[in-house]
Amino acid sequence: MFRMFYLSCLFLLAGSLFAADPFVGTWKLNVAQSKHVGGGNPTPKEATLVIERAGDQATVTITGTAGDGSPFSVKYTVPSTGGPLQYLEGGPPAGSGITSILAKGKAGSGIADFTDTKDGKVIESTHSVVSADGKSIRAMTKGIDPQGKKYEDVMVYDKQ
Repeated sequence: MFRMFYLSCLFLLAGSLFAADPFVGTWKLNVAQSKHVGGGNPTPKEATLVIERAGDQATVTITGTAGDGSPFSVKYTVPSTGGPLQYLEGGPPAGSGITSILAKGKAGSGIADFTDTKDGKVIESTHSVVSADGKSIRAMTKGIDPQGKKYEDVMVYDKQ
């Protein structure tokens, strides 16, 4: 389940570039084009990402089925200027020491980056890009799982 938090985070970053924001909308995980290498959990069996904008922040909801068949759901808000995520549902376990921060690119650029830290040390970083035609998001993540094993993910989401 800890890994599902990370899965969520790699797409949450996608939700914070507003005003003519190419990330806003509903996206489905393209399992055939996504891959996971290394420690942690495998690519989810399915996932849906919904990014909505309201004023100066976005609400991101991610639901799906993990590689092991268990359901997951994460919901959070993030300010348009970047900054810490506010989890409304799911997220890192209480007391885990994990903080997720979005550092957005130029507004409307279709690029977003974020990091997860634990006790001040980066444990995961994600770079997400909306395709030039606006039909997909490619999120590339590198991190270390709770057992200390390195992993890399490439998750591709298609706009619905």
